[in-house]
Amino acid sequence: MRTGDGRRLAVEVSGDPSGLPVFLLHGTPGSRLGPAPRPMLLYHQQVRMITYDRPGYGPSDPLPGRLVAHVAADVAAIADDLGIARFAVVGRSGGGPHALACAALLPDRVTRVAVLVSLAPHDADGLDWFDGMAASNVSEYTKALARPDRLAASLRKRSVAIRKDPFQLLMQLRRELTESDLRVVADAGIRAMLLRNYREALRVSADGWVDDALSFCSPWGFSVTDISVPVLLWHGEQDSFSPVGHTRWLATRIPSVTAILQPAAAHFASLRVLPDIVTWLLADRS
Repeated sequence: MRTGDGRRLAVEVSGDPSGLPVFLLHGTPGSRLGPAPRPMLLYHQQVRMITYDRPGYGPSDPLPGRLVAHVAADVAAIADDLGIARFAVVGRSGGGPHALACAALLPDRVTRVAVLVSLAPHDADGLDWFDGMAASNVSEYTKALARPDRLAASLRKRSVAIRKDPFQLLMQLRRELTESDLRVVADAGIRAMLLRNYREALRVSADGWVDDALSFCSPWGFSVTDISVPVLLWHGEQDSFSPVGHTRWLATRIPSVTAILQPAAAHFASLRVLPDIVTWLLADRS
């Protein structure tokens, strides 16, 4: 589809065509083809799931300098194009801040929002943002803060290799995965889904990856304290890619929030709880 300013967005719709609309916002790097509940389960739950590539990912046109808040305009444009008035939103990992933006900026359209293993704003008062974070992410976000040009060069170089062989990204991640996450990605189905996701995310350029990282380290363009819709936060306490302290911080600032912290789980365990999260999103089905 095309947005009002003429940009292309790649959109995928699956599940029950007449079901309750749920936007699933992908991680970083990621794409519309990323991890999601199986189509048969979506039919059973009567869910119409909408995913799309954020600007700069897959064939979606880039939007240099975008803030996290910008996602709300694109989600609203997609909903309008599909004839959808109200919808739920779930965001995992890099999709988490974007799901919170929808909650804050589209209160008349969003019914419920679920956020899994998310980051908190970089300027979060009282939060040591890097505490417990994997060295690779500390390096990436430090570059985003101090030398955005070096970050862009680094991610573009990595993306060339990953485009040729997306398994390289999984191998890079494995060095920092917990035992919990290693068990998750050992599943052949999940591994195949992740590889397809990474390949599509970076097949045109690394622009989406670069712009996501920069946006997380910049002012988000909204305050989580302004969120009025129900929000569910889920986090594995062993997560080192998005440390659990970020969700603990969010849980004390979002007014209408339920937080679930799993002591033995880590980052990729969020893939396995997605069906239960969707069930929660349907509680106010209307």
